[in-house]
Amino acid sequence: MSVFHSVQSCCTALLLAAYACFQTASAAVIDVSPKDDLAEIVKSAAAGDVLRLASGKYAAKLYLDKTLTLEGPADGSAVIEGDGSGRTIDVRAPNVVLRQLTITRSGMNLAAMDAGVYLEETAVGAVVENNRILENSVGVFIHGAKDALVRNNRIVGDSRLRVNERGNGVTVWNAPGAKVIGNDISKGRDGIFSNTSTFNIYRGNRFSDLRFAVHYMYTNDSEVSDNISIGNNIGYALMFSERLKVSGNIAVNSRDQGIMLNYVNQSEIADNIIYKADKCVFFYNANYNQIHGNYFERCAIGIHFTAAIEGTVLQDNSFVNNESQVKYVSTRFLDWAEGGRGNYWSDNSAFDLDGDGFGDNAYRPNGITDQIIWRAPVARLLMNSPAMSVVKWAQAQFPAILPGGVIDSKPLMEPYQNPTMPKYLSIKTELEQSAAQPSAWAGETSAQH
Repeated sequence: MSVFHSVQSCCTALLLAAYACFQTASAAVIDVSPKDDLAEIVKSAAAGDVLRLASGKYAAKLYLDKTLTLEGPADGSAVIEGDGSGRTIDVRAPNVVLRQLTITRSGMNLAAMDAGVYLEETAVGAVVENNRILENSVGVFIHGAKDALVRNNRIVGDSRLRVNERGNGVTVWNAPGAKVIGNDISKGRDGIFSNTSTFNIYRGNRFSDLRFAVHYMYTNDSEVSDNISIGNNIGYALMFSERLKVSGNIAVNSRDQGIMLNYVNQSEIADNIIYKADKCVFFYNANYNQIHGNYFERCAIGIHFTAAIEGTVLQDNSFVNNESQVKYVSTRFLDWAEGGRGNYWSDNSAFDLDGDGFGDNAYRPNGITDQIIWRAPVARLLMNSPAMSVVKWAQAQFPAILPGGVIDSKPLMEPYQNPTMPKYLSIKTELEQSAAQPSAWAGETSAQH
């Protein structure tokens, strides 16, 4: 780099710093009451101003093309109400802050990206926190706004709409570095829908009465952690993405799957708890993943693998009281005991004579009887019949007739101590009571990808 360009860069940085200091020094705090015209005050305010809204209703649609802070009382009693069309708050400037407001009545045109809060690409670093965002189409639409933060909001969709007409709690499109943290999201389509983005963090959110708690498409190098899904069709539907960290999540009473990985590769799926689902976890063409420390309990199928699972490591997981522990659709043999450690299987009647913590015999979850039940579930009624006993005996005496599948050569004798378990046990009763409430999606068919 030339000396001229170095000097020019330094001068530019100094000018920006000086401008920021000037803006901060000159920023005004403007008190606003419901009797004022909020939209006109926004237009006349200077960049950097703080608009402090008193309790009451503000009938306004706001267009923020300058850096402002809009802040209401801590109880959210300052209500910004749109007219049922378009976007209630449309943000186009960087570093805008929306805090402690109630934001409602956007339009309901999903194709037009109507939303309670809309963050355009130029709204870099926007902060939307501690708000109540109620009865909009999309709650918050992050449309390309890098490093945006949506934190500690209560986002509720419009339950008067048919479920397929509702928008997502938070939609993220091509917004690298955006974070969605600590929100309570319910009664929409998907809790978080993330598409074509990178380096995102979705952490500590609570999801209920939705289709998918988290719906992920083409979002790489990102994190889904410490979230809670209650009674949704699918907890975490993650698709066409790479290098994800999916850890510490809980899903209770998922109608279809707790976790679904569809074309998700080179990712870590760790320390999650899935309780009651048709399938605790479903993998389709998902390769080179590390799957460890998860707890899968009381699902119709514990883990279902279809298509390739090249390079998958699966260890220290606990499969507890699932009707079928494993459904593995392939003719290849795999040993799920990577590095000399396998998984815990509640139906494994094993002995540990040498006291090393592992069963003395390999666990085989994919016998002939398992495959019969997959193909004809009604055959479960015959599990204890003489015919099934003959099949089991033949399989034990002649291993060559075993179908392709998986074995666990080092099955654990005790469940793995999942670090998410203490949190889960402390709220388990509450979660089960919440999940017992009927979902608006209960009669709907999930979109399967």
